[in-house]
Amino acid sequence: MGHSDWSDAAYQARQSHRKATKTTAFTYDSHVRSTGAVKVHAQMDPRGVTRESRDSDVHPDSLAIAVIFDVTGSMGSVPRVMQTKLGALMRVLIQRGYVAHPQVLFGAVGDATCDRVPLQIGQFESGLEMDEDLGKIYIEGGGGGQVYESYELAMYFMARHTSIDCYEKRGHKGYLFTIGDEKPYAKVGRKIAQEYIGDGLERDMPLTQVIAELHERYEHFHIVPTNTSHGRDPAIQAHWRELLGERVLMLDDEAAVCETIALTIGICEGTVDDLNVGAVDLVAAGCDRGAAATAAAALTPYAAARPPVVRSAIGLLPPAASAGDDGRL
Repeated sequence: MGHSDWSDAAYQARQSHRKATKTTAFTYDSHVRSTGAVKVHAQMDPRGVTRESRDSDVHPDSLAIAVIFDVTGSMGSVPRVMQTKLGALMRVLIQRGYVAHPQVLFGAVGDATCDRVPLQIGQFESGLEMDEDLGKIYIEGGGGGQVYESYELAMYFMARHTSIDCYEKRGHKGYLFTIGDEKPYAKVGRKIAQEYIGDGLERDMPLTQVIAELHERYEHFHIVPTNTSHGRDPAIQAHWRELLGERVLMLDDEAAVCETIALTIGICEGTVDDLNVGAVDLVAAGCDRGAAATAAAALTPYAAARPPVVRSAIGLLPPAASAGDDGRL
């Protein structure tokens, strides 16, 4: 629950070992495909649990950040991008001074009307455990073919089944990024909530109510990768804008998803007041210039509509690590 530290050196060593041994980071997905035993990983199962982001002696000012992506169809590439760029994301958040103590949760969503594993939710973590949670995701690749996925079920879980100290102790909202190229269903079905989360709702819960509850404690953004199967569909884009306004981020390249998340948090936290400066920060942390530019472009409408925010976070490290640094952030 976020009590460890992020070590960039350990993450890079892990990545190098995977490359040398030609092993995948998504070990559970590989296991499911080799055995045919399709079920949610026990540690990613959302049924009957609450995910917590807690302060500790090591992280006294924790900030909850959740990233939940659609793993149906062409969207299956997004978790793989997240895994390969996780190090750069953490370097931007911490080393560049965007957030002092981020605690990151990863999750995945499909279609609860037809998929076998429509919701997978990890834990809030500060260290390499977040990389391990990504490895426990099953990239189902299903979906119902009707331009709807169960994003609303993920939102419902985050609204009712998370407990985060940043909000409960300090009134500081956490962050939720949902990522997908289809529409959410108009309600959380009572039977679906019971089957996948274990909640006994008296009646179906309208999406508008889910969003209202979610936004009480989370700054919520939805990222639409526009070069996927349905990302350029104007009806889908318009539907999300009706729900979230400028918090819908149109991303021309899903490979820039980590950069977009980091830059969004910097803007909201007041640690970035200019997108061009933010893009420079991204490059300095090891991100590709093209991805940094794509992220800045996706955020331009939101940044233009947002009033200035007082700077609120202080980085733990100077821009460049000293010789012999073990990479801990």
